[in-house]
Order: sequence, then C-alpha cells, then structure tokens
Amino acid sequence: MAERKINGVLKQVLDLGPTVIFFIVYTRIDERQFLIGGTEYSGFIVATLIFVPVLLVAMGILWALTGKLSRIQVFTAFMVIFFGGLTAWFNDERFFKMKTSIVYGCLAAILGLGLWRGRSYLEWVMGELIPMRHEGWMRLTRRIAAFFVFLAVFNEVLWRTQSTDLWVKVETFGFPALMMVFLVWQITALEPYMIKDDDAAT
Repeated sequence: MAERKINGVLKQVLDLGPTVIFFIVYTRIDERQFLIGGTEYSGFIVATLIFVPVLLVAMGILWALTGKLSRIQVFTAFMVIFFGGLTAWFNDERFFKMKTSIVYGCLAAILGLGLWRGRSYLEWVMGELIPMRHEGWMRLTRRIAAFFVFLAVFNEVLWRTQSTDLWVKVETFGFPALMMVFLVWQITALEPYMIKDDDAAT
C-alpha cells in the first residue's frame, strides 16, 4: 500500500503527542501512590500504563491516515509495550527507564552491522527523501551510530544517578532536542555530498 501524505503538523502531533501526554500526566501525579488490585503503584508507573495505550492509539491513527508505519516506529512501539509491561508486572520503574538505552543501543548495533557489511541502512530507509551520494550516507551512518551509542550511555548514567523528575524532563524534551540539533548539524556538514538537480541531470 502506497503511503498517503498527511498534514505535517498533524503528523508531529501524532508522533510527539503521546510523549508529551506522558510528561503532563506524570507531573500531575508523580507524588501520589495508587492502589490497583491490592498493589501500590507510584505515579510514574501509572503514567507509564497510560502512555502505552495512548501511543498505540496515536500509531493506529497514523497508520489509518497514511497506510504505513516505519520500521523504527513499529520497533519503538514494541519496546514501549514490552518494557511498559515489565514495569507494571514487577512494579519497578527501572525497566521503563532502561528502555531508552536499549532502543538507542539496538539502533546503533543495526547501523553498525550495516557498516560492517559495507552498507548504509540509513540510505536504504531514507535515500529517497535525502538525495545524497553513497559516501555521504556512509559518513552520516557512522556518525549517527556513534551518536546513538552516546545517547544510550548518557541515558544509563542519567537514570542511575539522577532523579526521576529530571529523567522524565530529559526523556521528553532533551533527547528529541539533541537529536534534532545533531541531525541539522550533520545535514549541513554533509552539504558537499548532496546531489543537486544539476548533478542528477548529468
């Protein structure tokens, strides 16, 4: 099924909305304890349990409107469901916090596997969106793989040494901002490798 285009603002709302809702819910109930089925849960875990179905609904709407979900979106949703379930089952917020490290670590490993095979999986996924020569894609893939490793390590240090409040803020706003700044920086730095209209014509 061909992907259908939707309004860019709506897509951003569906992509980022669940995380923002998680942040808002957490800030409202973070200091409360909830008795569910005879077990006491913290506000963080309850916010996690709310986040999972909200994410699934947002992804369902996105799939219904576009007819397609990216592999990264499906993988991220699976990890959220899996670690959200472990968080609730064991009543331990550490599972949900380490989810971020594992996601970034897996992405780095996947990109690294492609590089080891002499390929850029980024080019395979995004080549039609960003016209760039293969050498540029290889450079970008190496840098993003290294950046994912940095984010995974940073998240591990963050949640193990800092408060849950700080982790939630960094998870909601810090990581997306870092990713955006890094990608803009890289696309600008790799400008010499971009394929211009004149290059394509020749």
